[in-house]
Amino acid sequence: MRPVFVQLRCQPGKTYEVANAIYEREVASELYSTSGDFDLLLKVYIPDDQDVGKFINENIANVPGIVRSLTTLTFKAF
Repeated sequence: MRPVFVQLRCQPGKTYEVANAIYEREVASELYSTSGDFDLLLKVYIPDDQDVGKFINENIANVPGIVRSLTTLTFKAF
């Protein structure tokens, strides 16, 4: 399993609806409301044999109310 961070920008007034929908899908190990350019930050663990883009598109990015997403892959450096 590899950890991946996903930031989401939501339509105005839709952040709580998006957060609830993601919570109900049980795909995020952590879910935070954030300040700045994005409204939500998720930490997800993706199985090593799954494509990251496909996982994000099928499980997160298709939630109604999301305007933009930014995915950050992590690498074991130490």
